[in-house]
Amino acid sequence: MTAITRSPSLAASVPARLRRVALGALAALLLLLPAAAPPAAALSRIKDIADFEGVRDNLLVGYGLVVGLNGTGDSLANAIFTRESLIGMLERLGVNARDNALRTNNVAAVMVTATLPPFARQGGRIDVQVSALGDAKSLLGGMLLVTPMLGADGEVYAVAQGNVATGGIQARGQASSFTKGVPTSGRVAAGAIVEREVGFDLAKLKTVNLTLRNPDFTTASRVAEVIDGYLKAPAAKPLDPSTVMVSMPPGFKGDVVGLLTDIEQLRVEPDQVARVVIDEANGVIVMGESVRISTVAVAQGNLTVRITETPQVSQPNPFAPPGTAGAGGGGFGGVQFAPGGGGATVVVPRTNVQVDEQSDRRMAVLPAGVSLQELVSSLNALGVGPRDMITILQAIKAAGALQAEIELM
Repeated sequence: MTAITRSPSLAASVPARLRRVALGALAALLLLLPAAAPPAAALSRIKDIADFEGVRDNLLVGYGLVVGLNGTGDSLANAIFTRESLIGMLERLGVNARDNALRTNNVAAVMVTATLPPFARQGGRIDVQVSALGDAKSLLGGMLLVTPMLGADGEVYAVAQGNVATGGIQARGQASSFTKGVPTSGRVAAGAIVEREVGFDLAKLKTVNLTLRNPDFTTASRVAEVIDGYLKAPAAKPLDPSTVMVSMPPGFKGDVVGLLTDIEQLRVEPDQVARVVIDEANGVIVMGESVRISTVAVAQGNLTVRITETPQVSQPNPFAPPGTAGAGGGGFGGVQFAPGGGGATVVVPRTNVQVDEQSDRRMAVLPAGVSLQELVSSLNALGVGPRDMITILQAIKAAGALQAEIELM
């Protein structure tokens, strides 16, 4: 009878040392693969970093009157424009008020502003913001009368009217007053009706321009590469640091909306300029991730002289000996006497002078090419506050060691 035997497996035929080498190389490759692509958190959608040319808002402005105020409107004696506007409105309604002395304080002149969204259609509604123009105390409870909303070309694009909702209140008495928020500013929700449309035919476009909100050559090139990779055709071309032109591919002829919908969802890693933004008035420092420095030594310290005055009261002992001075007062034997005789209470000056040389501060060396976290940690190790850190950053920039631009707000 023939015995049946199993052939040795492939894994058993490979020496153990070779298997360990192969597994180590595979593990190293798996560790390198995530580093080749940026993490998902670092990628941004194109719709968040760029705007499509032609898809934009338009600003509207108008001048109107708010009526129905409870004695908190403009003083017609001071706000001449409110008085003339009120008379003109009444005359258009057939009321002759020019020969009469108007004394009402229930009317306020206001500026009305609004934003006309892209592709707003006739008959649609938009919100408007109302702000007092004169010396009105509050717009609470007022109603905005019909107000034409003008565009930059002087044409009327919307008409606003409605009740004004204010987020602030004001209460006043004879001795005190209370104010919360800004009662002289309010909002009329859906208070304007669109009367004119801004013409823009999106469907007939043969090319679409993307405008980067933060212009950058590298970001523009990356956006073009991502779009070309998605469309599998050389359709995108960066024209300058802020503009990427996309030509309509054959598969999207007549479907511009579908193309833009797909493009705005693509993700790209935006690049940024190494910049340090400093708001010296408020002591705010904002540094980008790309900020780097060369090797530099930094020392910070100030000489602080603190003088404190602590006057003390010197009280005379009981049964102090009577003085010999006259009505003008005087002293004898180092004892201060009152004008009518006897000891007097006097104020004795006490001065404390302290000098702080901040000798505990040491010079710190900031190595070259440190990361943002290391730079902040090194500066914090010096024990300085934000305002002193502003001076240090400016000094490092002056020394040529800060590889970033400083922008002062």
